[in-house]
Formats: sequence, structure tokens, C-alpha cells
Amino acid sequence: MVSTAPQSHPRRFAASVDPLEVSRHLRRFGYAIVEDAATSEQMDRLESEAAPFVEASATGRDHYDGQFTRRTGALVARCPTARSLITHPVALGVCGDFLGHATTFQLHLTQIISIEPGETEQKLHRDQMAFDFYPFPDDYHVQCNTMWALSDFTVDNGATRICAGTSTMTDSEAESIEPFQADMRRGSVLFYDGKVLHGGGANRSTGVRRGVNITYAVGWVRQEENQYLACPPEVARELDDELLKLMGYQQGAFALGYVGDQQDALAVLKGTDTKAKVVGDFADANDAFRSFVVEL
Repeated sequence: MVSTAPQSHPRRFAASVDPLEVSRHLRRFGYAIVEDAATSEQMDRLESEAAPFVEASATGRDHYDGQFTRRTGALVARCPTARSLITHPVALGVCGDFLGHATTFQLHLTQIISIEPGETEQKLHRDQMAFDFYPFPDDYHVQCNTMWALSDFTVDNGATRICAGTSTMTDSEAESIEPFQADMRRGSVLFYDGKVLHGGGANRSTGVRRGVNITYAVGWVRQEENQYLACPPEVARELDDELLKLMGYQQGAFALGYVGDQQDALAVLKGTDTKAKVVGDFADANDAFRSFVVEL
């Protein structure tokens, strides 16, 4: 069990932080906040691009989703500025270390969450429950999540509640942990893992709390948001290869994600016939691959 006693929360890091330092804190407490990671100009552009889609989004259908909460997805296609958050160096650096036990990691979800006045506290939960409540081992992280503050996050407007240190606790053990609220300035980003208990806060203010939820997962699981339909091929073909690979246009691991006659997905999207990688190309991924390849 992880103890949170020596650490006061929330813990904040400067935008210039080494991503490995963020990852270490994330492993220990299940969260970290990096302040002012995005500029005001980025947030302004993103808010403008997203506005018509947010306005058209319906509020939640139940108490969990939030009956005063709007969820607006497909940000890769709809909001070009969101792409710079998805590929932000700190985010990719943290994910590369935190999910480094897997062959690859991928984009899992893009969604603006708008908590409107009158919304109540969301039920505390662990995001990895999306994988059919599969009991992943304590030391295996399947997700690395970010929540970018598109508006200021305050105690009154619904800042995310985090139960620090609960990633390795059972639900009954976690009952003793009082959540804190991740208040942060616009442009800051909250990192949290898929195991830590958390939930949206109640909005007792007169303004809307907007956060950009961009999450990542190991490459061998199904994505929460279907990126191949959320971003049509005609849009995807114009995107950078780095972003496309994150979206899933790469092998999630050996024998995962090729097309047709073992063709590489990115190549097919771009109109070529490059073959997918063979098992020997994954020899450096982990000891199991290495042992298997040696015996071929």
C-alpha cells in the first residue's frame, strides 16, 4: 500500500520539468500537475475551434456522465490545436516512461468535458474499469491520462477530485483517503493514472469548467474513442506521421493492427504497400520477445 503521509497535495511542477520526474510522482501518488504547460494563445484557439461542437453536444444521460455536463470528442479532426496538446513533449515524455513496459502506447481518448453550473460530484472511479473491470496487477499500468485546463479549475467550479495514493489500494482501503481538488490555472495539465480514484467536482459557481481530457493507453488494448471513425481518412492523410501512429496507425504489438496481406496501416492510409513488421523487429521490446526470437 502506498502512503501519502509524507506528501502534501496537490503537487505542482513547472512547465520546464523533466518528464521523468512527473512520471515518478505519478507512479507514487497516481497524479501530478504541470503548471502553464500550454499558452493562453493555444487555449484561445482551441476554445474557438471547439465552440460550435461544444454547443451542439448534449448533456449527460445519467448521473455518472453528468446531467449538467457536456462531452465533446473527435478533437483530432475538429480542433487542429488539440493536436499540439496530444503531441506535447511533456505529455509524450511522461507517457513514454510511464507506459514504457508495453511495446507501444497510443491515443485512447480526446474529449472536452464541460461541467456546467448545478452539476453535482461525479462518483469516484478508476478509469481502467473501461476494460471490462479487468483486474490488472497493481504494477501494470494500462493508461496514462491528462486533463488540460481550458478554463481555470477551482474548488467551486468542479476541479477534478483526486484520492492520492489509491492506485494500489482496494476500494475499502481507499475509503480513508480524503480527495483533494486539482485546482489549476488555464493551460495547466493534470496527469493521472488509470487506477487512482477520482471524479469530477460539483460546480457551485456561475461559470462553466472546461477541461480537455486526452488519454493514452498501451498499444494492445482497444481505444476508448474509435480514432479511425472519429477522424475520417481524408483528414487523417494530411496529418503528421507521429500523430497518426499515436492514433493507432502502427502495430500495437507484434501481429496487432496490420491490414490485408500483412500491410502496415500507415502505409495503406498513405497509398503504399509497405509490409508490417515481423516478429524479429520486436526483439528489443521485452525479454519474452527476445527469448522467442533467439529460438527461431
